[in-house]
Amino acid sequence: MSVDLATVRKIAGLARIATTDAEAEALLPELNNILGWIEQLGEVNTDGVEPLAAVIPNHLRLRDDVVTHDQTGGGIRDAVLANAPQAEHGFFAVPKVIE
Repeated sequence: MSVDLATVRKIAGLARIATTDAEAEALLPELNNILGWIEQLGEVNTDGVEPLAAVIPNHLRLRDDVVTHDQTGGGIRDAVLANAPQAEHGFFAVPKVIE
């Protein structure tokens, strides 16, 4: 796959990048090289390779979702709301922003 000068100008326009004719001509071989590398990646045999979200194994540490009543895990609503500019019915009160 390769791009021509009209395609380079179209891409620059979509990206809202102002380019001169000389800049567009300079970008043409660079974009074609990038597309060549992508085609090379398509030739790699990936049979039996599982898709990855990250290159290192990530394991989420899960805990039970329980309410605790110590200073680090909850039960301090009144202390937290004491810092609020305005509180109503146990919640932070904020001004209405959407009519």
